[in-house]
Amino acid sequence: MAPEGKRAMSTQKVSLNDRFDLKKSSVLLNGTQALVRLMMMQAARDREAGLNTAGYVTGYRGSPLGAVDMQMMRAERPLKEAGILFQPGLNEDLAATALWGTQQAELRGEGKYDGVFGLWYGKGPGVDRSGDVMRHANMAGSSKHGGVLMAMGDDHTGESSTVCHQSDWAMVDAYMPVLSPAGVQEILDFGLYGFALSRFAGVWAGLKTMKDTVEVTSVVDGRPDRMQFVVPEFDMPEGGLNIRLNDHWIPQEARMIDHKRFAAEAFANANKIDKRVWGKPGAKIGFVAAGKNWLDLVHALDLLGIDEDEALRLGLTTYKVGQTFPMDMKGFHDWAEGLELIVVVEEKRKLIEIQIKEAIFDDRRGRRVYGWYKGGAGSLHTEELFPTRMALDPVMIAEKIGGVLIEEGRGTDRIRAGLAEIAEARKADNAEDIAARLPYFCAGCPHNTSTKMPEGSRAYAGIGCHIMALWMDRETSGYTHMGGEGANWIGEAPFSERGHVFQNIGDGTYNHSGVLAIRAAVAAGVTMTYKILYNDAVAMTGGQGNEGGLTPDRIVRELQAMGVREIAVVYDAKEEPDRALFPKDIGWHERAELPQVQEKLREISGVSAIVYVQTCAAEKRRRRKRGRFPDPDKRVFINTDVCEGCGDCGVQSNCVAITPVETALGRKRAIDQSACNKDFSCLKGFCPSFVTLEGAKIRKEASSDLELPDLPDPALPVISGTHNVVMTGVGGTGVVTIGAVLAQAAHLDGKGASMMEMAGLAQKGGAVHIHCRIAEKPSDISAIRVATGEADAVIGGDLVVSAGAKTLGLMRQGRTGAVVNSHEVITGEFTRDTEFRIPSDRLKLALQARLRDDLHLFDAHELARVTMGDSIFSNMIVFGAAWQRGLIPVGQEAILEAIALNGAAVEQNQRAFQIGRWAVVHPDKAAQHITPKVTRLPETPKDVIAHRADHLTAYQGKRLARRYLRLLDGIEDARLREAVAKGYHKLLAYKDEYEVARLLLDTRKKARAEFDGDFDMTFHLAPPLLARKGADGRPQKRAFGAWLERPLRVLAGLKWLRGTPADPFGYTAERKMERALIRQYERDIAEVLPKLTDETREAIVALAELPLKIKGFGPVKQANEARAAKEREALLAVIRAGGAPVAQAAE
Repeated sequence: MAPEGKRAMSTQKVSLNDRFDLKKSSVLLNGTQALVRLMMMQAARDREAGLNTAGYVTGYRGSPLGAVDMQMMRAERPLKEAGILFQPGLNEDLAATALWGTQQAELRGEGKYDGVFGLWYGKGPGVDRSGDVMRHANMAGSSKHGGVLMAMGDDHTGESSTVCHQSDWAMVDAYMPVLSPAGVQEILDFGLYGFALSRFAGVWAGLKTMKDTVEVTSVVDGRPDRMQFVVPEFDMPEGGLNIRLNDHWIPQEARMIDHKRFAAEAFANANKIDKRVWGKPGAKIGFVAAGKNWLDLVHALDLLGIDEDEALRLGLTTYKVGQTFPMDMKGFHDWAEGLELIVVVEEKRKLIEIQIKEAIFDDRRGRRVYGWYKGGAGSLHTEELFPTRMALDPVMIAEKIGGVLIEEGRGTDRIRAGLAEIAEARKADNAEDIAARLPYFCAGCPHNTSTKMPEGSRAYAGIGCHIMALWMDRETSGYTHMGGEGANWIGEAPFSERGHVFQNIGDGTYNHSGVLAIRAAVAAGVTMTYKILYNDAVAMTGGQGNEGGLTPDRIVRELQAMGVREIAVVYDAKEEPDRALFPKDIGWHERAELPQVQEKLREISGVSAIVYVQTCAAEKRRRRKRGRFPDPDKRVFINTDVCEGCGDCGVQSNCVAITPVETALGRKRAIDQSACNKDFSCLKGFCPSFVTLEGAKIRKEASSDLELPDLPDPALPVISGTHNVVMTGVGGTGVVTIGAVLAQAAHLDGKGASMMEMAGLAQKGGAVHIHCRIAEKPSDISAIRVATGEADAVIGGDLVVSAGAKTLGLMRQGRTGAVVNSHEVITGEFTRDTEFRIPSDRLKLALQARLRDDLHLFDAHELARVTMGDSIFSNMIVFGAAWQRGLIPVGQEAILEAIALNGAAVEQNQRAFQIGRWAVVHPDKAAQHITPKVTRLPETPKDVIAHRADHLTAYQGKRLARRYLRLLDGIEDARLREAVAKGYHKLLAYKDEYEVARLLLDTRKKARAEFDGDFDMTFHLAPPLLARKGADGRPQKRAFGAWLERPLRVLAGLKWLRGTPADPFGYTAERKMERALIRQYERDIAEVLPKLTDETREAIVALAELPLKIKGFGPVKQANEARAAKEREALLAVIRAGGAPVAQAAE
């Protein structure tokens, strides 16, 4: 097997259509797109050979092959023109069965074509579930002019899976050859080889893909005639090796073992799929690797200062395996002749190593084989060389083989220097994780509501986004593989004291295979409730639709047919399904009633089901951009003056679009309008601060009209080998787009570029890393993943991720330059912990300690909001700033053209790039634009007291302010004085109806500062004398139009009634509690002041600040007061006892 001709750079203008234009040779595409082009290349090759073939693609999505179906659908026209049919599978094994059918198309004389070549795709667990059909179909064989390739997506480290998986051995068990490409180019090359092998040997061929080889973007040679294959001389059995009609399984097995395996080996030898890369015969030490590990090995040798000439001088040779099973043993024996030591660099369970040891067992001649261990089975209890757990990386490999070379007497100064440099980088790679950004439900995600549990119940998780409920304090624990959801309860229930469980299952999983688990539960007679979460999208892999057009009404009818006893449809009122389509005898409930529905169903014997209907929030956003989903002209706004910062809105909605905002009176809440997906469940928070606005447009500040001056061009860095760029960000904010633009720009600039996405589950608001290597030519790039201390540039879209240990370890002082967005993008933790704070100062300090003057920090999020009207452009602004700092070796013209080719918000993104450049050249001006134009927060204790005294005057009058100051006058201890200043004010300024009315009157003015347009405003309140109790026992909030502003003005004017016998609201339990708390606080302070000592100070300060925890309104405030009352008793006991640890008192 050999490439034909020389690779020539295209001189034509680059277009995104080049990916699937077979007339273009040099193209930039990712591994998934390579699978599309591969099918078209095979069709073209068959036409050239005079064959009338068709192509067929099927499978089931899953990381790292989560986007194959989307790419195939996008390429529908060129695929159709090439005679290729794409049909997504309902699940992996049924898809593989369909593919088996394509190989039978001509057997009966009924075929339309000479043959059908087919591609299957699926992630490792999908390979596992397809084992039965793989064995059957591979034994049966492939069509002479057809052929089958199985692209298996492996996740060795479980980054986006519920198990760390390796599919090689599943292929081996089915006698299926395994091909291991080392990148996008080899996905094309080995794919073509795989079809040729499949036709020749009558086998299906496995194509191993991983994140490092398929979720990467590279410049490749995409000529269909690039590869030419040799058909070896082989003694074929009678009737050949291809599929036969009415073939019996006994002779099938015989043909497989006696002929097909050896035919595959002969084909590998004839086409040199495995080959010597470095060194010559006579070398003494040989290194063997395949696929991703080959890239790691090449990188490791480079870290040790070993190039091809140095390898020759040291007597080293390298061997690249393309077909890992069955290996070409003739070629291997030729390479291994004369070697003293063979080192197999291989991660996970060893496949190459055992074949090598088996092959030379009777022909050892003193040759040693190192792999998992240094030696044979007798060394299993010694130190591992290349472990079978997780994955290998170039730095680790360099350390191991450097040690081996020194042991073998080949330890040069260059090797020792390389090891010393690695050791130095390792020393620096010891940063702690100061903060973590875990994946989380998107803003407005249906699972925010649907995964809630009634008290006392528990749920199992399942495969899909809703699995994140496992780390959200939702009484959810345990999970199964895809399609097994709930079947584990069949076995657990007879041996458990619990009588009922809930099982979450997504509509995608239900459609895939979960329906069988429900049937099994019904058959077993267990008592449980399935919550089928219908969000109209397979959200985890990109929002694809369900195969077969699955609808909620069909699910309900199927559940009834299975024998499910009780079914309830729960829905978002904004998306109420058409009831006429559903059976009549089911329950209908708005999502606010979910707790009551669950409480009812858990008491019902047998299997019951809730079908929860609400569209995926991320998919809503996508569809709205395309005009395919209603976009309500309504926005939520919070009046921070009214807000207490109690966090009930976060409790009710679990929504990450609710963000903290610091005010003079403490931490409050705001809505991040750029992140909000208009779910509106935050309105359920028991708080009068919320209003909705219709007709409001997000306001751009005057600075959005800023005219950018001419900016100096930076000196671009010179590329030495590869220039390594790491991009960080928050999943779902467009950071992957920055990586794609950079790689495309480098290609446009005539350079080699390879980019790897490291998102996976992290795309759901988690930590995302993009690694990109840029070189003068593509062949200079081996492993794409940037190793310890290797980053030349960091484009930091998020402070938390950029300062995380994983990213800091890639940086090296003196080498790495970084531009980082300093904005505090809040993590999901804030929805559960109202006091959660991102430790920004520590994060910035960690970056500054690592990079010193090579770090530039600025708030790109706020700059994007102010200048562009949407914070989504912050990543592009950081990109522009990094380019202006001279961190990116690509011309501006190429970057702007790449943005244009990307096609999304072209003008805005190009402007955002220029704003980023400007922010670096004129940092002071940029800072002026993003400095909030608000009243300066009180800084000194004197300011704190004065501000609150003024506030009390406005609240009630000077008399109340004097009462406030009178208590403070008797306190000399500065720390305690400030604590009392805050705590006492909080109690005195309780937010009754008069105060809420007074503060609400400013809402329109506050909203005007954030929104443009002639908007209508709606208040959401639960007036104490009018509100009815809801099913949850709380007063129900109601919507009131702008007409309410007039009554509010009247009510605010009646504040003089506060606390008098004429106050109609003063007789409620809440108002009585608030007045009692004031008196109690005054007594407590009078009691503890004489007891102030060094031993009691902490407890007395904690007591003084305790009112700050009594936040909220109505039932929320009452619950907080009850908790604070217990803490008060404990603190007073400590103070009266002369002091004790405050933490103990708080418990």
